[in-house]
Amino acid sequence: MATPTYYLLHVADPARSSGFYAELFGRPPVETSPTFVLFVLDGGIKVGLWSRETVEPATGGAPGALEIGIALGTPADVDAFHASWLARGLPVLQAPTDMDFGRSCMVADPDGHRTRVFAISM
Repeated sequence: MATPTYYLLHVADPARSSGFYAELFGRPPVETSPTFVLFVLDGGIKVGLWSRETVEPATGGAPGALEIGIALGTPADVDAFHASWLARGLPVLQAPTDMDFGRSCMVADPDGHRTRVFAISM
């Protein structure tokens, strides 16, 4: 069985998105060029930001087809994340909501890609 370890997002401006994700991930990218930026996260997962103008094969660059999931410790952590997101004036697609797996909220990056922040309830 294959285990995903690499996520590519097609973005309008890799440099702009790099700043966004550096703040979100709490670390700088390990590779940067005018058309591509790469982050390596804990556990070896990689997130690449590829210019949608240069990606091959071309996809049209529509955002939102991929979610990045970030697990937090508690439902209160999800609420605190949401509050900090709102305080910075960043887009929220879903306010904190209790779902069948736990507490979750959805935010968007500058290109509209979805990031789900959640805490699993047992």
